[in-house]
Amino acid sequence: MASTTLSPATPSQLCSSKSGIFCPTHAGFAKLTRNNMVSKEKRMRIACQATSITADKVPDMGKRKLMNLLLLGTISLPSAGMLLPYTYFFVPPGNLGAGGGTIAKDAIGNDVVADQWLKTHGPGDRTLTQGLKGDPTYLIVEKDRTLATYGINGVCTHLGCVVPWNSAENKFICPCHGSQYNEQGKVVRGPAPLSLALAHADIDEGKVVFVPWVETDFRTGDTPWWA
Repeated sequence: MASTTLSPATPSQLCSSKSGIFCPTHAGFAKLTRNNMVSKEKRMRIACQATSITADKVPDMGKRKLMNLLLLGTISLPSAGMLLPYTYFFVPPGNLGAGGGTIAKDAIGNDVVADQWLKTHGPGDRTLTQGLKGDPTYLIVEKDRTLATYGINGVCTHLGCVVPWNSAENKFICPCHGSQYNEQGKVVRGPAPLSLALAHADIDEGKVVFVPWVETDFRTGDTPWWA
């Protein structure tokens, strides 16, 4: 009697058969598929819930704008309060004169009154006062005991040092880098490239008022570099 030899079946063949034999690989794939479907279903449910918010539950745009304005005002007020002192610091404290100039101030901040100044400052005197934009400006007493009609800005044109008056040398001599200017503020020795700036020194109601000098520089005949 002829014998029949049966070859052993492989796992893949068992899994692919219709005999209903259990396959671990297929079970794993089926489980992952079900999990993915459940996750997608949950996400769709959440998305549907998020888009199903009724219009009456959305925050009113007018209220949101009002809250933003209130927040902006709350932040702006303290910020403005902190900025004011800095603003006053950079604004020259001198009062404006009638002609649009600046009333000269002495060393302690008082207005310079011409008659009183001449009582305490003799001929040839050059004393610093506060001038245009708060710059230190020399007020000059002429030999006939009258105030000169111009003031000399004391800021060196080299690197901005304040230049003192040297009465022994009859010059303005910068202590920083040795620049020198004559008694009218004209540069006579570098490294300063330009003469000291000028300002008109007028008298208005008895007070000395510095007014911007925009005319030709009488010392050099040139257009004023500071104008």
